[in-house]
Amino acid sequence: MALRGNCEKDGIRCDQAPSVGKGSTSARRFGAMSGGYLAAVMPTMVEPVLPEPRGPISLSVVELLAERAPLRYLTRVETSLADADPTGLDLQLALYLCYELHYRGFAGVDAGWEWNPGLLYLRGRLEDLFLEDIRRAVGEIDPETTALSELDALCVEPVGGNGPSYHLRDEGTWQQMREYFAHRSLYHLKEGDPHAWAIPRLTGQAKASFVAVEFDEFGAGKGARLHQQLFADLMAAAGLDTTYLGYLSEVPAESLAVVNLMSMFGLHRRLRGAAVGHFAATEVTSPPGSKRMVQALERLGAPEECAAFYREHVEADAVHEQVVRTDVVGDLVAREPDLDADVVFGIRAFDVVEERLADHLMASWSAGRSSLRRALD
Repeated sequence: MALRGNCEKDGIRCDQAPSVGKGSTSARRFGAMSGGYLAAVMPTMVEPVLPEPRGPISLSVVELLAERAPLRYLTRVETSLADADPTGLDLQLALYLCYELHYRGFAGVDAGWEWNPGLLYLRGRLEDLFLEDIRRAVGEIDPETTALSELDALCVEPVGGNGPSYHLRDEGTWQQMREYFAHRSLYHLKEGDPHAWAIPRLTGQAKASFVAVEFDEFGAGKGARLHQQLFADLMAAAGLDTTYLGYLSEVPAESLAVVNLMSMFGLHRRLRGAAVGHFAATEVTSPPGSKRMVQALERLGAPEECAAFYREHVEADAVHEQVVRTDVVGDLVAREPDLDADVVFGIRAFDVVEERLADHLMASWSAGRSSLRRALD
């Protein structure tokens, strides 16, 4: 199969992509399966470039990744974390870069860094600081609290709620909506991927039902229906960059922490209960929040592709909610009751990082300034 050459666009190196002639057998088969999916996803089929560091910690990671990964010795990563702020941009960006090696990596970065012991050691130190901060924010969990009771409480929508989705529904501007898309692009362009790390750590009905929900997230076998792709369609319709991690350098620490939390939970077997709790919280809170987003987009007269993404989540996640509650969480804690408190922790940790991002957005918009590090064009 012929390959197209590399190209440069906005500082991003486009990977070589298969060139399939319209009349070929492969093209007919591919088109029949996906309705022209290849052309639709091309903007997202890239390896991102390393961003500019935001302090000494992220600088050490960026400089390290610019080198070739050593094969026969342990790299010493000389980085002081004595004054590191676990909620700050420097630490969160450094951690994000470490995690991204397990997803798509970076253009020009040696793939050998993914499992390099020296870098993993540094990542572990960053994770310890981040996890300690989240545990402190969550606080003590009452021994009488169960995962299922926590989910029941999460299902109750507050009267007179507030936050970004309420603001966007009632009075937000189109520019604020576009900013919101940019913040969320770090997750939604890899939607489903961070939670998928939990699959091999589950068994029985919990595993089967978890996979069933993820199957929907991944388009139920249709590439054009991938939720990642639906969000890329949303971004394009909103006049935004659809490139994977296209806004990595523009978002604040709060946006990075949202994705870092689920990556951390997913990549550690000891945190599998928290990973399931986070997954459950995501699915349970999605339908009402997505409904408000649909209402906001309709009020603003946004392109249909934008509303379509959230409409999909109103419908699909309403079904997922009961599956996750009974068949994933219920089965998991029945098999491993010692994980019940961990599931509760994952649910509350989800709320911590989401509230921090919401506070940042609302503070910025209330002050009449952009919520991004650099305002959108």
